[in-house]
Amino acid sequence: MRVLKGDFLRMTTSMAAKHAASKRLKDAIFGASAACAEAAKKYGADKVTNATMGVMIDDEGKLASIPTMERVFRSLSIEDYTRYAPIPGLPDYLEAVIDLTFAEQKPEGYLGAIATAGGTGAIHHAVANYAERGDKVLTSDWFWGTYNVICNECGCQLTNYQLFDEKQNFNIADYTTKVDEIMKQQDSLLVIINTPAHNPTGFSLTEEDWDNVLALTKKYASQGKKMSILVDIAYIDYAGEKNETRKFMNKFGNLPDNIFIMFAFSMSKGYTAYGQRTGALVAVSSSEEVITEFKEINKYTSRATWSNINRGAMTLLARIQQDKSTLAQFEKERDAFYQMIQSRGSLFMQEAKDCGLKALPYKGGFFLSVPANDPQTVCTRLHDDLIFAVPLKMGVRIAACSVSAAKMAGVAAKVLKALNAVE
Repeated sequence: MRVLKGDFLRMTTSMAAKHAASKRLKDAIFGASAACAEAAKKYGADKVTNATMGVMIDDEGKLASIPTMERVFRSLSIEDYTRYAPIPGLPDYLEAVIDLTFAEQKPEGYLGAIATAGGTGAIHHAVANYAERGDKVLTSDWFWGTYNVICNECGCQLTNYQLFDEKQNFNIADYTTKVDEIMKQQDSLLVIINTPAHNPTGFSLTEEDWDNVLALTKKYASQGKKMSILVDIAYIDYAGEKNETRKFMNKFGNLPDNIFIMFAFSMSKGYTAYGQRTGALVAVSSSEEVITEFKEINKYTSRATWSNINRGAMTLLARIQQDKSTLAQFEKERDAFYQMIQSRGSLFMQEAKDCGLKALPYKGGFFLSVPANDPQTVCTRLHDDLIFAVPLKMGVRIAACSVSAAKMAGVAAKVLKALNAVE
């Protein structure tokens, strides 16, 4: 039965299961993008600054595509696109993503990988299979909102620690406090850490930060607790030189059997293959038994969700990785895009410093952020200058990946103006 009241349609009957009836997706990113699109129609795209979407836009305003990726993708046969892939993923692809995850920094231990529907799918599998129903999952207070959606869907509760201390360094003190609190209530814990080039701040943990995180992890492992860490590396290819950004991974070798390390690998950013929705969950353990279990339970979860994923994208990555000259050209082209985004982020941060805007520390990646007490109103105020950003719970996110250098100039001062007008 439907009841009309004023301009609203109110449902009085629901056919959904009780646990599903209240589901409503509120995505600030796509909402902000839609508002930007309307402004572009009204005023012209050249007058609008779209800092909302996490895709690379070149300095000409076009969606960026790595040329070698496009060339190899177009060269694939129709069978490479249309045939079913194995549920765990193509063997060549799985071998390639393990190599790509670690580069020359492979830790000592047993390694495994399972193909997923993008990095989002990898996060889903990690939460679904390594967090107990009803338990808390821990991540920072600045985080990608989909973490919360996934945890809710999997029957878990996402909780947060403060990412930054008063000096804008990694807040190991608050991280420790939160882990201590949770481990008084739980026998196991899954922690999600997005680094390097964190979304939404562009921050990266240092090797010392990782030493502190692992020291606490080992403390609880020694008490018989199960400790799992998921490292979300979606933006790692835009964080710096590949082996430098992966140095911390060596620390994951020879850990106790009850410490489990996973990585959420994604083709979306590193391969400019956003819509192909291809990624992988990669794992390392000192126990061969744990890795065997990892492959089996995640294959089961894959069958229960998407069955198998995009064969064409998996073939694309494997082909690039297997040919040394193709790989060298691909990495050269991607590095040029990295430098492009880095220069935009650096420009914003320098102008922020010059005008007194307190932005969070940006090291690399697609995004940077500015704290705000009323992010939505600040973003609305930015519309006066035809600047469209994403309001988060704790501040405003600016997508350096999608704003040309020409348009980025002056944005920091306008963000400060909007903040001062609101706060």
